[in-house]
Amino acid sequence: MASITLGGNPINTNGELPKIGTKAPQFSMIKTDLSTVTLNDFAGSKLVLNIFPSIDTGTCAASVRAFNTKASQLENTKVLCISRDLPFAQKRFCGAEGLENVINLSDFNTGSFGKDYGLEILDSVLSGLHSRVVIVLDENGVVKYSEQVSEIADEPNYETALATL
Repeated sequence: MASITLGGNPINTNGELPKIGTKAPQFSMIKTDLSTVTLNDFAGSKLVLNIFPSIDTGTCAASVRAFNTKASQLENTKVLCISRDLPFAQKRFCGAEGLENVINLSDFNTGSFGKDYGLEILDSVLSGLHSRVVIVLDENGVVKYSEQVSEIADEPNYETALATL
């Protein structure tokens, strides 16, 4: 269980992030076109998993914008923006912002991604949502980097995450 903060107040997640050097757990989530996608669908590509509570908050939106800008310069790398938002909200946000270099995935229907990756928030008003996390996977799905952002309102360390690619 990770202990993080929300506005300086302690909150907890359901577990620990996948360990560096291990294979990432499989997942199945919903894209903005309502199709289902799995981790296997990205085999052969490096992945940046940008995980957050909701696209409709300032910090989450900022992280999607930042990774969208940086993703256009990355070779053989896809940025997956993952939350429990409905696919419709994710599509609306990226469409309104003109963001085309990231792939939004929703864990709304089961929450299994958050549970399996140890980042589901257990308490506070955000209970059931995902904590703010960045995980980088190599072409074989092996975890190269992970960051559990300690204060949910803070942005992740983009440069450190991208330097591991």
